Amino acid sequence: MSASTPSIDAAPATPTRRGGGGVVIAVLALCGTVVSLQQTMVLPLVPDLPDLIGTSAGNASWMITATLVAGAVATPVISRMADMYGKRRMILVTLAIVALGALVGGLSTSLPFLLLARALQGMGMALVPIGIATMRDELEPDKVPLAVALMSATLAIGAGVGLPLGGFLAEAFDWHVVLWLPGVLALLMLGLVLVTVSESNVRTAGAFDFRGAVLLSLALVLLLLAVSKGADWGWVDTRTLGCLAAGVALLAVFIPLELRIPNPLVDIRTAAQPVILAANTISVFMGFAMFVNMLVSTQLLQTPKATGYGLGLDALHAGLWMAPSAVAFGVLAPLSGWVTRRFGPEVAIGAGGVIMAVSYLARVPLSGSVTLVVIGTVVVTIGTALAYSALPTLIMRSVPVTETAAANGLNTLLRSVGTSTASAVTAAVLAATITSATKGYPTFGALSTMFVLAAAASAVSAVLILPFLRRRAAEGDTQSIETLTVDHVVRGKVVDPKGVGLAGAVVTVMGGRGSHMDWSRSDSAGDFSVATAGPIRHLFVVSAVGWSPASFYVDLTDDRHLAPFAMAERLTVTGEITDALDHPVANASVVITKRSGGSVSWVRTDDTGHYTLPLPKEGVYDLTAVDRDTGATHSHILAVGGRSATIDLQLSLPQQVQPGSTPPPVESD
Repeated sequence: MSASTPSIDAAPATPTRRGGGGVVIAVLALCGTVVSLQQTMVLPLVPDLPDLIGTSAGNASWMITATLVAGAVATPVISRMADMYGKRRMILVTLAIVALGALVGGLSTSLPFLLLARALQGMGMALVPIGIATMRDELEPDKVPLAVALMSATLAIGAGVGLPLGGFLAEAFDWHVVLWLPGVLALLMLGLVLVTVSESNVRTAGAFDFRGAVLLSLALVLLLLAVSKGADWGWVDTRTLGCLAAGVALLAVFIPLELRIPNPLVDIRTAAQPVILAANTISVFMGFAMFVNMLVSTQLLQTPKATGYGLGLDALHAGLWMAPSAVAFGVLAPLSGWVTRRFGPEVAIGAGGVIMAVSYLARVPLSGSVTLVVIGTVVVTIGTALAYSALPTLIMRSVPVTETAAANGLNTLLRSVGTSTASAVTAAVLAATITSATKGYPTFGALSTMFVLAAAASAVSAVLILPFLRRRAAEGDTQSIETLTVDHVVRGKVVDPKGVGLAGAVVTVMGGRGSHMDWSRSDSAGDFSVATAGPIRHLFVVSAVGWSPASFYVDLTDDRHLAPFAMAERLTVTGEITDALDHPVANASVVITKRSGGSVSWVRTDDTGHYTLPLPKEGVYDLTAVDRDTGATHSHILAVGGRSATIDLQLSLPQQVQPGSTPPPVESD
């Protein structure tokens, strides 16, 4: 490693980027469709299961819950493993698990084995975020938005096609076909992936976070059980409240653990970035709004005409009329990808949210015929397709290359939280209006309420993206097309002058001529990994709270391990404390406090009255000095802007306040 700075123009040429194209996109999109297909294929079968296997309707509903919970648990875990052990490898593992679930289900006639089968098939949902991350590694940059749009659309395409297909298969053949057909398709896709998709060289380092995986899995199981079964158990039932309380308690343990350990399952610091936090929050609201479209539209189509608003279709025909919205997702993928590439993901998300909000409000008075319902579902789909296609792109622009699968996995998980919440809220709202007077069906007012709630969720999504849209407009499009082959991951460590690892340091890596390549944040031990263009010269820029930035111009080798990056200059707040006669005050206490309350750090002055405190992160604080022997104090507003500061304070004795008088203001700069 060299800290010298020779002419950047002398850097060797950077190799061109990888290839890849339509075949990879098609195969991965088909994989996503297959795992999404089996999510809804079983729905038409659930009402008949009590008679088919001799169980209750409540027990049969666990066929849906098992898939939901297994998919939610598997998505963040398998996505993280994909970043660590290989994306292609975990795609193959996921497809094999789906096939195994189909085998178990196809041979089962009892509820426990059917639940196991559905849980195994539900784990297939982890494939979608891994496929998105694989596209980022495999394809040319200009093809990524289209590929991501198509991969995101598979969630809706598969779910929409699965409903009528499952109904047809259940009526025309033995009901086990609904369970084993996705397994046959998964085996076919497994073979295609082996032939067409190559393994990515982009891997993150370290050991897998098993403790975090167990904690998060248990928390998700408990929370999703409460959400999905709350309507059946009762929202104030001890089982529902117990699951909610236990799930929240486990999350309260999980988050601090992830902040402390190296190589966490979920990088909390990265997830807390404003743009990532906004994207993940939008996913929850978008998931809610998207699923209301499917639930309420299906209810409208299947409710008897005698209710005055229903359209009286059977389950099969209702599913067929919902198919156009699923097809629209696929058809709109090129348009969604173009909008994202041309105007940016922020514009696509905002436009999608506005379209969904307006169309939901229009559906309240315009739902009186099959044609109007179908048009309404398709228009909502247009907005959903725009937003769904852009969210992964926004996330991949904002996270390290080595974290793309895990980041998209978390986003997909939160989308599932939104859909689960939509299902629970819809069930509660509709059930509240079912009376003997309505002959066992909800009122149209209840359906309209769900449309309004979906419109509100869509509008919130548009509002959440607005600050980033404004920032993009102010800054201009600074995202240049990456022309470097980013597939050579190197590992290093950021340390202080004593060799102790620094957590939370941001490491940005650029090619020899300044082209941005990747960035990473050091974990609790100071370790990081970043993707580079191979064994050529790169520029690393390191920044950390409380330290001056450091830069390193490094000739990389095939070793892939960097010498530690040592931060040299600690940023500080220094100064001298004096008394009213301008004499130095030794042993005075100097403290930095937050303006919102709470102490940041403190120190005592030396024999010459001087103090030195580490510079806190950027913000506004109060700097206070006190001589405990005399009671003299002085406070000063400290504005931290990333540079060391020198602030001298002169202490003064507080004025005495007589009882009943108005006290004078505290002396402060």
